[in-house]
Amino acid sequence: MAVNKSVAGLFSGPKTCFLRKLSGSASSRLDLSGIFAPIPTPFNSDESLAFDKLEHNLGVWQKIPLRGYLVQGSNGEFKLLKDDERVEMVRRSRHFISKDKLLLAGSACESTRATIEMSNLMADAGADAVLIINPCYYKSAMNEETLLKYFWRVADECRVPVVLYNMPANTGIDLSVPLITKLAKHPNIAGLKDSGADVGKMAQVVHTTKGLGFQVLSGSAGLLLPALVVGCVGGINGFANTNGAELCQLISLFKEGKLEEAGELQRKIMHPNALITRIWNVPATKAVMDAGGQLYGGPCREPLAPVTKEQLKTLIEAFVKEGFLPKPK
Repeated sequence: MAVNKSVAGLFSGPKTCFLRKLSGSASSRLDLSGIFAPIPTPFNSDESLAFDKLEHNLGVWQKIPLRGYLVQGSNGEFKLLKDDERVEMVRRSRHFISKDKLLLAGSACESTRATIEMSNLMADAGADAVLIINPCYYKSAMNEETLLKYFWRVADECRVPVVLYNMPANTGIDLSVPLITKLAKHPNIAGLKDSGADVGKMAQVVHTTKGLGFQVLSGSAGLLLPALVVGCVGGINGFANTNGAELCQLISLFKEGKLEEAGELQRKIMHPNALITRIWNVPATKAVMDAGGQLYGGPCREPLAPVTKEQLKTLIEAFVKEGFLPKPK
């Protein structure tokens, strides 16, 4: 594979090991096809990590044909955990899940150096790949060249594959198609989780990275079917924490060519999914997990607050209406 000169020109000196890595083939890249649950971090009432609840939840999710799990993503409240807690969540999760399930670890920090260190700690803890969101605190300085250099160097020095994470609603930065396309040429960058809610953009990325072995995952269950239609291979979806079986079913229906049934299921998912992702987020996900009776949701870590009684009533009604929760007795 030829080295992109604009990328190679960003680096000089003895640390440019990426030049040697570019001999890798696209066919050897990690296959991300399927549904990943971006699991919440379970806390006890005192906000300490509840590893017994983690084991219980993963035991329930293991019965669903998920491709794997994302530990320490946005649903995992990673910004509210200490570094050692983040790593220990990955270590314990790897111990609790079967070897056939992929474990992705959210390892992003604000500095390049810290992200590399955290990524390799996650690899040592058992992560198969790391999910990297862009730095955003110094947003005005995060231009295309800076972000290209950041992701490229992280991928160069990380011991496991890297998955890019585009989350403009939280970071205020929307990774561009040209930037993603350049990054897709790095043999240690396996794909993209796109939570930008733009199917047209996902289609562009699929098109411009064709033949590179680079895979695109939808970050929203509300866009899963349209994303599959334009060439995405699956999703990392918060809705999988409460209703992973339905998302796996949607992918199966799509692969079988049963688009009418897939479309009907997608429409049922829309409103409940919006409530636990875009509207009320992690506290809502944990509340629905508790309401279902099989999983442990529990509290969030402050400053995240639990849902109100009215919000919980709305959540349960929405999930019951679409058949995603049993009717309360």
